[in-house]
Amino acid sequence: MTQLGEAVARFHKLIESDPFKNLEWALALRDRMIAGNLTSAGRPICPFLRPHFISRRRYAALVKASEALLSAMDRIKQMALANPALLNRMELLPAEKMLASIDPGYPFLTVTSLLDAHLNSGPLRFVNYDADTAPGVAFGAALDELFFNCPPVKQFRRQYKLSRVGGTKHLVSSVLQAYKLYGGKQKPRVGVLEFRQAFQASEASEYLLLCELFRKEGCVAEIVSPDQIEYRNGVLRQGDFVIDLVFRRVKVQEFLLRFDLSHPLVRAYQDRAVCVVNSFRSELAHKRAIFDLLTDETITSGFPAAERRAIRDHVPWTRMVSESKAKYQGRTVDLTDFILKNREKLVLKPNDETSEEHAYQGWLLDNLGWERALRLALRRPYVVQERVEPVREVFPVLFYGELQMREVDVDVHPLAFLGKVQGCASWLSEPVSGGFSSIAGLAPTFILEGNN
Repeated sequence: MTQLGEAVARFHKLIESDPFKNLEWALALRDRMIAGNLTSAGRPICPFLRPHFISRRRYAALVKASEALLSAMDRIKQMALANPALLNRMELLPAEKMLASIDPGYPFLTVTSLLDAHLNSGPLRFVNYDADTAPGVAFGAALDELFFNCPPVKQFRRQYKLSRVGGTKHLVSSVLQAYKLYGGKQKPRVGVLEFRQAFQASEASEYLLLCELFRKEGCVAEIVSPDQIEYRNGVLRQGDFVIDLVFRRVKVQEFLLRFDLSHPLVRAYQDRAVCVVNSFRSELAHKRAIFDLLTDETITSGFPAAERRAIRDHVPWTRMVSESKAKYQGRTVDLTDFILKNREKLVLKPNDETSEEHAYQGWLLDNLGWERALRLALRRPYVVQERVEPVREVFPVLFYGELQMREVDVDVHPLAFLGKVQGCASWLSEPVSGGFSSIAGLAPTFILEGNN
């Protein structure tokens, strides 16, 4: 058994022994999450009873690969903005193209971003990229503090050295750096943009925490809604609150489903009357087609060796679905025929992760179901991607007041600010056939340094 496996087994044994098996500590932990606004849809964001442990060696490899890949993606996005043919391959809506053409006032295409990684003892693989701020940033530091000092983890730390990674300071400092380059001369008044759902009675707790982060750095910050902001006389405001910087958590496609390009936020952005982080230009990263461009060697052949190696070693082969020829492992194939004949090792995914379209895992379908999925993917923007095996671990879960051991999928999200990885979050979900899991959430992520 590896040292990591041994540590996990010892932690599980610890929480099933006295004085922890009565779960008073777990119930107290749950209550502290609720009291600290660490909730989503009214439930604690972490139903799990142990942190996710990563070895120092694996974390260092994750950071190195992530930063090389982020640099390559930035290069791809710059090329796409300068080359209409490449931009067309990303299948943006006309309004998305228009927004991407607007200079945000600072040079970074993404200020905050994350990768979705499968991290285990085998190959490290990246399956998604998101120019967004994960809930792991807003929630992560508070979760880390709660777990690091809860009774069983404190006892566990007598034998194993744990280190926390990341923190919230990198988020705020990167946003303020972008604002300074945009031309801001003083601390900005920050509007954290939130879509309020029709049934939602109050602000989501994640947005409240984001506001607190900015306030701690001396900024005035409020939650603002696209429905309530207005733009007059060169000023963007919500009521009496003047907004210098919009911290955008609303994806462009979601925005365009409800508003058009005459919206006050878009007009203020065009006039350079407000700084938007991440900019609308960063929406290029939300298209899975970026993995098509990354794995196309005719595009990346001139990239630095470290970036090409990161792509080759860590990114699954991906192509936009079309009736065309494609390169696969050095040979030219008819793409639709190749997809049909290789169902077991392929997945079809919508180009935009915010789409209501479904992903289709070939190994879970029969030939007829796979053929139907391919016909749909040919009509709408879809990518085909090589299968990446999920990483599964057993975690203790607090389930209706009882401790249960559940096998869950583990996705690790390296969190990057201005292209540098500053910590990571872990998202755990119980694998279910329908895609919805009632047991899912964040887990604090600690580096296991080894025995003391």
